[in-house]
Amino acid sequence: MDKAQLRQELQKCLVDLGAEKRKDKSRKACRNLIATPEFQNASTVMMFLSLPHELDTSEAILCAWQLGKTVVVPKVSWQQRHMIPVQINSLETGFSSEVAGLRNPITGAPVSFEDIDMVVAPGLGFDRKGNRLGRGGSYYDRFFANKDLRAQKCGLAFAEQLVETVPVTEHDVPIDLLVTDEGVLYFRRREPAAGGKTKKAGLLKKEKQGG
Repeated sequence: MDKAQLRQELQKCLVDLGAEKRKDKSRKACRNLIATPEFQNASTVMMFLSLPHELDTSEAILCAWQLGKTVVVPKVSWQQRHMIPVQINSLETGFSSEVAGLRNPITGAPVSFEDIDMVVAPGLGFDRKGNRLGRGGSYYDRFFANKDLRAQKCGLAFAEQLVETVPVTEHDVPIDLLVTDEGVLYFRRREPAAGGKTKKAGLLKKEKQGG
């Protein structure tokens, strides 16, 4: 199955979940995310602002603020086709949603790539190798490819979005871990090494049942 077919299938799957199920599964997934050491240890977390049928990230964002973390979201430049990380302090004000229903911050101070500890990314689909299927604009792949970004790359999705295989191209950037409403999958665990740099500790998979 090619990317276009898989996108269609997964978009239908998201719609078919229904509002109540999405709400319940979003809550479970956010709690699983909050419980990860990567989230707990991060000073600055980059989250995504959910589209109507996506997993709702609100609970994780509110928790990050309660824990004293800096919350960053992508400010999308549609003309230049890239994302700028900006800090937000509210989910209620300071957004426009003129394109595709996506809340886009119109205020907020830009944050340096190197200051972000964890990027929580959306996707239509993910596989067990850490490959991510986005919506086709490659915004996150270009963002992940920035040489100054040293953050943990985390996917956040419903368990239904975990598929057998995601087709990949040379420009696709894999994630380090995936959090769903059913647990956490690690693909590449990186630990702080001497001098503050990170090292890859091989391939580690860990799946646990979420409550």
